[in-house]
Amino acid sequence: MDQVMIEGLSLETVIGVYDWERKVRQRLELDLELRTDIRPAARADDLSQTLDYAAICQRLSDYADANAHGLVETFAERVAALLIDEFGIRHLRLTVRKPGAVRAARAVGVRIERSVD
Repeated sequence: MDQVMIEGLSLETVIGVYDWERKVRQRLELDLELRTDIRPAARADDLSQTLDYAAICQRLSDYADANAHGLVETFAERVAALLIDEFGIRHLRLTVRKPGAVRAARAVGVRIERSVD
């Protein structure tokens, strides 16, 4: 199966469990691997027959703007469910990084894979 990739998507959102984190917006970075068959779109040279990565990025940006979460894990699960429900993605790998969350690390985060059977 082919993959549509989105790497280094930077989003601002309210994320964190500490009181101070609930009052500020912080940056998250996402990498997505979205499995799909690109052959129909390639044959027809037709965006409507593949995953529109611009639409996906905009939707994720809108979601991050409108929602707050305590845990990066919760954010990742909700984003995965959104992608499956709204874009019909059957399998995805999502990495969510929270840069600067731990002073000694460039970023911390989670990587999840979800499939619809």
